[in-house]
Amino acid sequence: MLRMRNIGWIAAGLLLVAALAGCGSAGEGTDASPPPAESAAPDSVVPSEGDAETEETETAQPPQSEPEAQPKPEPEPEAETPTVEKDYYMDGSYILRPKDESDPKKVVLLTFDDGPKDEETLTSMLDTLERHRAKAIFFLNGYRAEKKPELVKLIHERGQTIGNHSWDHIDLKKEPQESMEKQIDDVQALVRDIVGQAPTFFRPPFGSGGDAVKKKAKDAGMLYMTWSNGSRDWEKGYDEPRKVIDSVLEQLHPGSNILMHELAWTDEALDELLTELEEREYGFLDPERIDPDYSKN
Repeated sequence: MLRMRNIGWIAAGLLLVAALAGCGSAGEGTDASPPPAESAAPDSVVPSEGDAETEETETAQPPQSEPEAQPKPEPEPEAETPTVEKDYYMDGSYILRPKDESDPKKVVLLTFDDGPKDEETLTSMLDTLERHRAKAIFFLNGYRAEKKPELVKLIHERGQTIGNHSWDHIDLKKEPQESMEKQIDDVQALVRDIVGQAPTFFRPPFGSGGDAVKKKAKDAGMLYMTWSNGSRDWEKGYDEPRKVIDSVLEQLHPGSNILMHELAWTDEALDELLTELEEREYGFLDPERIDPDYSKN
């Protein structure tokens, strides 16, 4: 009986040991098992091969793009030549008058015939005009202009006006129609070739023209004129500066159309002449202000 009890105690003890052993194995298995995927910390996840490619694509620096071409700066527009108001006209006696009676009447038009001749004389005249802020018309002969085109350019570049004085300085009134027209047309073409624009003013040599010459000048796009105030600088005995000045002042009137020439003594007289005109409160009319359509010739 006692032996059976001992066997029972032994069996119960074995069962207890087996139960305790089972509990220990279960605890080790739970600790060794990987945590569920959803509970894993983000930085502990080992990406799959596909995930690695995606991550590399997302974190790689974008390729350097070529710098955008800078737009070329727009060229500055050329300064437009200021438009000169055509506010004066020439009457039938070749005198300059304002269209509006309230504008100054005490003006003179300066003109020089028979050039271009001498660079030194011409340059001196241009310098004097510039000092007085005066504009003038230089009526050129074709045969002289052809020999010295650089002087034609000089007149143009210095801001003065070029006029047509025929090719050979002959009396056009005595020429056949065809010859007369050629004398005028050839100068127009030559000046256009040299400076890019043809003259818009015409003066016949000796002041001798007539209706046929006037019509031709108009057809060629020019205003025909002679003068109303002759300096007489071309006459014998007037080859002295003071005599040139006195001659102009003796004939002076509002709107004087003053005839002078490219001559050494006229050059010497010019500065004093312009000064005396200014003292008498005369202004120097820019030829570009003369309206050919409003004029009487």
